Amino acid sequence: MTPRDPHDADAAVTDSAALPPQASPLPPEPHDGDLDLDLDRGLEGGGDTGDTVLGRRYRALTLGIVTVVSLIAFEASAVNTAMPIAARALDGVELYAYAFSAYFTASLFAMALSGEWCDRKGPLAPLFTGIAAFAAGLLVAGSAQQMWMFVGGRAVQGIGGGLVIVALYVVVGRAYPQRLQPAVLASFSAAWVLPVIVGPLAAGTVTEHVGWRWVFLAIPVLVLPPLAVMLPALRALPPSERSAHMNRRRILLALAVAAGAGLLQYAGQDLSWLSLVPAAAGLALLVPCVLRLLPEGTFRAARGLPSVILLRGVAAGSFLGAESFVPLMLVTQRDLSATAAGLSLTGGGLTWALGSYTQSRPRLEPHRERLMGLGLLLMAVSIAMVLLALIDSVPAWIVAVAWVIGGYGMGLAISSGSVLLLKLSRPEDAGSNSASLQVSDALGNITLVGLSGVLFVTFGGGDVAATGSTASHQPAAFGAVYVAMTAVALVGAWVTTRLRPVAA
Repeated sequence: MTPRDPHDADAAVTDSAALPPQASPLPPEPHDGDLDLDLDRGLEGGGDTGDTVLGRRYRALTLGIVTVVSLIAFEASAVNTAMPIAARALDGVELYAYAFSAYFTASLFAMALSGEWCDRKGPLAPLFTGIAAFAAGLLVAGSAQQMWMFVGGRAVQGIGGGLVIVALYVVVGRAYPQRLQPAVLASFSAAWVLPVIVGPLAAGTVTEHVGWRWVFLAIPVLVLPPLAVMLPALRALPPSERSAHMNRRRILLALAVAAGAGLLQYAGQDLSWLSLVPAAAGLALLVPCVLRLLPEGTFRAARGLPSVILLRGVAAGSFLGAESFVPLMLVTQRDLSATAAGLSLTGGGLTWALGSYTQSRPRLEPHRERLMGLGLLLMAVSIAMVLLALIDSVPAWIVAVAWVIGGYGMGLAISSGSVLLLKLSRPEDAGSNSASLQVSDALGNITLVGLSGVLFVTFGGGDVAATGSTASHQPAAFGAVYVAMTAVALVGAWVTTRLRPVAA
């Protein structure tokens, strides 16, 4: 499933992200007469029901946020289930990776835009605009007659998802006291529990008995009620302390990064000499712009926040790069139904929530960096275990076991990184900092899903064209993907040794 960073979105949208760098441990104080949050009492650990995320003061906002995340999570798990059938129906298996990476390419630009928009105007407008774009993308994908139209719909979804995820975390930073923020982040992961149980089964049933299109077309009608629930609290958020002018340079850098990533993906899917032209153009756009978009030292794993940001992309990208090909592998190599293939990922969503809950325990706070290292090691073990499913004598349920392990690792790593970043964020920079974290997430997803797609095609995956119950067996194509993503997860485990900043 997608990063729980709607994420998702797909993913996915889909997860316990956080508000990136700078350095202030406290969230913004509300203005007099604004949202009745009583942050001072919350920070001091007062005693009434208003001091919990589901107390009187926060209940509507929390339920609205969790419902939005749940819908995005449902869409992510449903799409993973329906995607192999949709790709075959549109005769586009060779573009299978594009259906995922297009989402993240578009969301990368939208995240930077949303960060600037939130910092200057507040999160209300980008949140509602993002929800509308997300719903529109679902409609385009569900009505697609060709694979490229389907990929375009996924890109529109990505724009919506990028706007939404940054806006949601700005809301967390502004509306909740610091002591409640880990609980809110853990609730984001908990919001995946029901969708990952119901999503694959519902999507598989709809796909097999009604048609894959309705997996996409039925979701937009569900997005409006949660927004209405939390609208009063969103309107009462304190105004931004920044100027009203957005940083156009940062937005243009994000646009150039997204364009460069798109060109590289295009080149990777067409392995010919002519593909060197878009590849060179993509690199020329991507490399210098991303170096300016993310904090200095990110790509050399400098100690402290740069490594936290880098790790987010490595962890999310390696997991999604492997996960994107799990349903296709089970359908084409092991002859599983779309429903059974989707259900194999369900345990990962459940243990992701469990891992997020585990890291939120106060007694584990001194060991946060070690928790993240353990999480990455569990992810590496999980992805490596999926390789065993390519052996006919090994039961296919080994994938479900593997994803239970990997999901727990992701819960530990992603949510712990979110907490680290929240502690080091200045409230007036919450939007742009959140965008930095999400850009790393999206860039990791784009790069590593794209790499998985290139490896898949290079090792013969383009010939996978299963019809009915007859599968075209290309185990080397899937094996190359899982070996590469295992190696990336191990690199991430090393990066966790760089998370603790150098003492001043």
